[in-house]
Parts: sequence; C-alpha cells; structure tokens
Amino acid sequence: MPTSAPLPAPRGSQSDIQLLHALEEVVERELNRHLVVFKEWMPHEYVPWSRGRNFDGPLGGDPWTTEQSPLTEVGRVSMVVNLLTEDNLPSYHHEIATLFGRDGAWGTWVHRWTAEEARHSMVMRDYLLASRAVDPVALERARMTHMSAGFVSDNRHSPLHTVAYVAFQELATRISHRNTGHNSGDPVCDRLLARVALDENLHMIFYRNLLQAALEIAPDQTMRAVADVVSGFRMPGHGMPGFERAAVEIALGGVYNLRVHHDDVLQPVLRHLKILEISGLGPEGLKAQQELGEFLGSLDAQATRFDDRRAVILARRAAARN
Repeated sequence: MPTSAPLPAPRGSQSDIQLLHALEEVVERELNRHLVVFKEWMPHEYVPWSRGRNFDGPLGGDPWTTEQSPLTEVGRVSMVVNLLTEDNLPSYHHEIATLFGRDGAWGTWVHRWTAEEARHSMVMRDYLLASRAVDPVALERARMTHMSAGFVSDNRHSPLHTVAYVAFQELATRISHRNTGHNSGDPVCDRLLARVALDENLHMIFYRNLLQAALEIAPDQTMRAVADVVSGFRMPGHGMPGFERAAVEIALGGVYNLRVHHDDVLQPVLRHLKILEISGLGPEGLKAQQELGEFLGSLDAQATRFDDRRAVILARRAAARN
C-alpha cells in the first residue's frame, strides 16, 4: 500500500487504535479485492443532456414547473432525499478520516471511497437539472441548508460501531437507490440509479467483510456494536430539511420503509454474518446477541403493522383519485 508523510492518528482509545491496527491487513486485502472487481464508469454517460435547456435567470431561459418533470411524485421526493444525502460527502469524509486515520490501508480506502461516492452526487444532480425533474432553486437552497448543518455520526462510540453502521447503511443506500429508480417512472433514471447502486453494493461488501473479521478478533465488543447500531439505526440524511415529511411519502411509495429495512437491509447482512448463531461469547456478547434477537422480532412486528396501515392509506388515496 502507498504511504505518505505522517498524518493525524486515528481518533479513539488505546484499545480502539489497537483494533484498527489489527484490522489493517483485512482492510488492505479488501481494498485490493475492491479495486479488482470495481468497473470504471463515467457519470456524463448516464445524463440525458439532450433534454436540457436554460432555466430562467441571467441566461433568460424558462422557469421550472412541476409538469416538466419526467418523474413520479415519489420519484421526485426520493431523488431529492437521496441526492441531499450524497451531498454531505465532505462531512462523511471528515468523520471516517478522523476515526480511521489517513495513512496506510485505512487512509487509502477512505480516499478511494470518497472519490467513488463523489460520482453519485455529481451524476444525480446533472440528471435532475438536465431533465428538469425537480425545482432547481428549492434543490439548491436545501443543499445549502443541509450541508451548512454538516453531519455528526450517531456511532462515534468506537470504530466497531462505525464499521457496523456503514455495513448496514451502504446496503440501505443501495436499496433506496434501486427502489427509487424502479418507482421513478423514467427508464433513464432507473438505469442511472442501477449504476450507482452497484457502487454502493461493493462498499457494503467491503464493510461487511471487515465486520466479519472484527467478529473473529473481538466477538463480544463487535456483537455489542452490532446490537447498538441495529437498534438505533438512522439514515445519514435524517437531519435534512423536510426529511420527516419526505420519509412518509418514501415509505408509503414502497421505496424505503420498515418492511424494506427489516427484510432487505438488516436480514441479509445479519444472515451472511450468522450473527445470531455465533457461539462462545462472553456475558456481554451473549447479552447483546439476545437484545439483537429481541429487537429484530419487535421490528418485524412493527413492519407488519406498518404494512397494514400502508395498505389502508393507499386504498383511500386510490378511491379519492377515482
């Protein structure tokens, strides 16, 4: 791995730093695997530039109106949430670079991940503007508000909490992008988000494999981190303006809700890790494992209740339209 002049050390206790060093070899291996399987792609190739024309303003173009958008209502709402989430990349980079350090294999991965994630906000914004899919003024004002607030992770307890969080969050982002594309009403948007989702899946695999190695090195501490993260999980865009209202529409639209979160995000990662089957844990690990199992049962029940309410609300909306 390439090295450079000494940079700030990773943040954390002595035991945290020791764990980061213990995982360094795994990070290097996973980084090398990632670079082999990653397929280069160009954002500009996925943007329908021929749809574009000037907006009102200094260039004297046409103002935006809702009927110009090729997207469904849930597609517009979800695309804005997804883009604003991607926009906060500088804060995410700061969080993980401060936690993991900026040297060695950890630092190389942090910078590579950041460079790949930057493509996502780039291509999504270019698509939205070229397609006149959303109000450009409202989008820019929301970006300024969201980025000005920054992002502070809920999972600063330890490096293990951060690794556990991103293992689930990267898959959550992939699922959100794919479902947004499927529900967008525009095949161009669907194809673009499918391409973005491929990156997110590779990122998930990187962190999931790292989490698996951590379970072998420090099983009790890692089990506690997983239980904490799963029970307190929030998407990184939760602080953006209008998030709660948008989240309701995204949930009702089937893009991302409790059922999707339980079935398509939590369960695949946990099953792969065989997290509830791990034996040989100490008292703290066993307690965390039990808490995790109980939480998953409760979440499944909540998701079922949501499914029932969603069906009623969608039926009422359909009747009102008719």
